[in-house]
Amino acid sequence: MRSSTLTHHRAPKLAATAFGIALVVTGCASGQTTTGSDQPTSSSTTSSSTSAEPVQCGGVSIDHQASITRSSDIVINAPLQRVWDVHTAVESWNQWQQAVLTIERLEQGPFSAGAQFRWTTPVPESQLSPADTLTITSSVKQVDPRKCVIWEGPAVGKSITIDRGVHLWTFSEADGKTSVHTEESWAAPLLDSLQGPDHDAAAAMLGGGLDLWLQALKTKVETP
Repeated sequence: MRSSTLTHHRAPKLAATAFGIALVVTGCASGQTTTGSDQPTSSSTTSSSTSAEPVQCGGVSIDHQASITRSSDIVINAPLQRVWDVHTAVESWNQWQQAVLTIERLEQGPFSAGAQFRWTTPVPESQLSPADTLTITSSVKQVDPRKCVIWEGPAVGKSITIDRGVHLWTFSEADGKTSVHTEESWAAPLLDSLQGPDHDAAAAMLGGGLDLWLQALKTKVETP
């Protein structure tokens, strides 16, 4: 992101923050949409009165009224059970997601509604935002095994905070391949100040993060 696209004092910091988070989660912040069924494709999840019903898991969806929302999809050349097992073994995320520094389950037992996990991810320094480390405590709201899962929680750092992030995943299988759909919303007072190109850039960067998370999952699952 070029600093010349930023129009006021509060937006630059948040735009830089979004840029940093996208770098952390994805390894890059292009936020560009790719094509092809086996590549991630991201889009806005903003609802309207004429749009389809929101995607849900157990009646729970992301916060479509949040400042930033985005979705992405990918097809993985592997059975659904394999994809589900890798995805929900959250304690192993740092083995295949470069941006995850630490990860721990906060309770014993099955991965089900009420489960919690805490993880950390770095935000690199930029000319508009200092380096930081976010601590994210995620609480699972609903799980339908091999179909969907949704979790939410805050991401807290010394200079950066997202008050409430909500992340939804759905899964379906056909012909031995698994389609994965994911949506995420970010809510924070400062994000509300983003408008026009600044808002679009932050949303595109979240989309880029989702794209590369899906690509990392695909690579992990498809690698022998």
